[in-house]
Amino acid sequence: MDMLCKVLVFFAIFYSVTAEIYIVTMEGDPIISYKGGVNGFEATAVESDEKIDTTSELVTSYGRHLERKHDMLLGMLFEEGSYKKLYSYKHLINGFAAHLSPAQAEMLGRSPGVKSVSRDWKVRKLTTHTPQFLGLPTDVWPTGGGYDRAGEDIVIGFIDSGIFPHHPSFASHHTAVPYGPHPSYKGKCEDDPRTKLSFCNGKIIGAQHFAEAAKAAGAFNPDVDFASPMDGDGHGSHTAAIAAGNNGVPVRMHGYEFGKASGMAPRARIAVYKALYRLFGGFVSDVVAAIDQQAVHDGVDILSLSVGPNSPPTTTKTTFLNPFDATLLGAVKAGVFVAQAAGNGGPFPKTLVSYSPWITTVAAAIDDRRYKNHLTLGNGKMLAGIGLSPSTRPHRSYKMVSANDVLLGSSGVRYNPSDCQKPEVLNKKLVEGNILLCGYSFNFVAGSASIKKVAETARHLGAAGFVLVVENVSPGTKFDPVPSGIPGILITDVSKSMDLIDYYNVTTSRDWMGRVKSFNAEGSIGDGLEPILHKSAPEVALFSARGPNTKDFSFQDADLLKPDILAPGSLIWSAWSQNGTDEANYVAGEGFALISGTSMAAPHIAGIAALVKQKHPQWSPAAIKSALMTTSTVMDRAGRPLQAQQYSETETMTLVKATPFDYGSGHVNPSAALDPGLVFDAGYEDYLGFLCTTPGINAHEIRNFTNTPCNYKMRHPSNFNSPSIAISHLVRTQTVTRRVTNVAEEEETYTITSRMEPSIAIEVSPPAMTLRAGASREFSVTLTVRSVSGVYSFGEVTLKGSRGHKVSLPVVALGQKR
Repeated sequence: MDMLCKVLVFFAIFYSVTAEIYIVTMEGDPIISYKGGVNGFEATAVESDEKIDTTSELVTSYGRHLERKHDMLLGMLFEEGSYKKLYSYKHLINGFAAHLSPAQAEMLGRSPGVKSVSRDWKVRKLTTHTPQFLGLPTDVWPTGGGYDRAGEDIVIGFIDSGIFPHHPSFASHHTAVPYGPHPSYKGKCEDDPRTKLSFCNGKIIGAQHFAEAAKAAGAFNPDVDFASPMDGDGHGSHTAAIAAGNNGVPVRMHGYEFGKASGMAPRARIAVYKALYRLFGGFVSDVVAAIDQQAVHDGVDILSLSVGPNSPPTTTKTTFLNPFDATLLGAVKAGVFVAQAAGNGGPFPKTLVSYSPWITTVAAAIDDRRYKNHLTLGNGKMLAGIGLSPSTRPHRSYKMVSANDVLLGSSGVRYNPSDCQKPEVLNKKLVEGNILLCGYSFNFVAGSASIKKVAETARHLGAAGFVLVVENVSPGTKFDPVPSGIPGILITDVSKSMDLIDYYNVTTSRDWMGRVKSFNAEGSIGDGLEPILHKSAPEVALFSARGPNTKDFSFQDADLLKPDILAPGSLIWSAWSQNGTDEANYVAGEGFALISGTSMAAPHIAGIAALVKQKHPQWSPAAIKSALMTTSTVMDRAGRPLQAQQYSETETMTLVKATPFDYGSGHVNPSAALDPGLVFDAGYEDYLGFLCTTPGINAHEIRNFTNTPCNYKMRHPSNFNSPSIAISHLVRTQTVTRRVTNVAEEEETYTITSRMEPSIAIEVSPPAMTLRAGASREFSVTLTVRSVSGVYSFGEVTLKGSRGHKVSLPVVALGQKR
């Protein structure tokens, strides 16, 4: 008996070690596309852009039928206890996620009724002045009844790290008009297991968490990850407040107010679907469950996704076809607008993590606000740097002491003392009243050291301030200003750092062993609290992922332009969680954080889409996307073409002329998006046509994910009715068509013009057209190779209306010999 127990224990350990999470798709339509045919179950399919009626008995009974089939299949194949089903997916895709051994997964893949078995893969986070920068308070909110009505009754769903519900950005009691029950949202609210209080308050109307895959993989730690919608990271609270945070919330840190924060749609409701966690990111099966089981079922209008895959799924060759993108296709079919971060792999080409035409892919811009500071040396030199801090006392200089020169004996040997992370290794008597000089090592880039800790060290030692010196820069190093309660500055220019080091070494008196006899270097730190507004904004941020878009994981170019649009994503003030750990400089205890990433850009678009949806509730997700794209701008505030941050040959950051592979259609212009004149609309059949005509995609694979046979009426993916044109393999001549719909209230005549770089000729037909209100017309664009340059050519088609509307779509094409 004892031996049998040991064998069973060994088997259990062996199973737990070798088992992995798999996402399985099944034959048979999900609820969204089921048109009947199964005895006893009537059709549940919805038309394109129509929400699922999840209260219908037809829907619930067919959903139970699919779930029973999932359970029966697993029960017939495997012994109870040898596997664990984590989720059943039935609304947008038909399938389930399960914790299985590789042998069981292989057996499932050979079973009748099973379409595909994909090993789960991880996702990661793609880590407020912007309402004014975007013109919302003066040009957009008034059209919807003011900020206290901006986004009224629009529900934005966030697939993220949860929310800190007690933050003033999410309070319901400060609003001029109380929140009543939402007319259609059906989501649930979990209670905080510690306080037993609901996460919801009228502003937050849904709050759930998804972690079955994380638990099965052994990655979930309830002590730090929280088995609730509580944000243990900070990222989720930050993104939710960008899109839908309350208006006019004071941003206070270290006794200073940095302005007032507001979401793009401050009256919109927030629905939280936590599927990301602080240490490991998340699992696709948890994210798919959040979308399929709840978000679309609950009735969200907008989905904000500041998340992307760590790596390509191993079983899917096509970027557009995997359980994640297929689920989002179902969400868009159900009328949900999806905004997703482009990724943070820039400035290198083909670094996007958001690919599909039904998703709005958002790149990150630097807006007009920059925080700069300066250090004045005793020799009169002024060194520029960054530092969100107060100045040292005016008209006074302070002695400067290097951390390496004030060590307590050999106590710093185990650490890098110049990082200034541990006050106990430095001599307080030598530091007190002086400016502490520290080194900005790779530890700051890796996240094991932080400017926040430097400030704490300086404060603990009684320093008058601190200076961080950058002696060498690795490509990709990003320097952001960090709020500090005491004077502090980061010298980011290596040559300026050398000036400081030379001055310090020349003026510091040492004995023959190199020990300091007297500190004679002096300096003073300027005031870095007030931002400087730049007319060069917006610019494409260095980290923002770049196109071309790819159609497969061999990185072959797709005939679809990505990213779609540019939005603010650099140095964004927004809410933070008291448990926040996502950024080393804003660990637990901070109420706000100033951080960067395409994670910050996506919720800007989600919130602006909510404002468009509020004004035009019947518009499809594609129409909203079109309105945002065709009215965007490719000029900066000074009237010059947009620029993009890029690396020079010496690996220093420089500015170059930006292209559609950097910004898509351009930088979002919210007020123009409310009244675009024309839209390029598309629905589910159009998305299928794009997939079916894309070379290299197997029709059987498309049917596996969409449950729909292919039609090839589109002939070429470049004919997909997108508000952009991309041809990755242009041989001789190709003509593409586009269909526009007049969404204005009156008839309007449009003249159509085009321009293109010299290696490719461009023609449009007709040169003008008149559309009645609500009418649709087609026009064609013909591209002809003049010379093969080996690089993409860029251009634009512009439709100018007689009533003042202007509609632009970017054109990119790569000429080939054959």
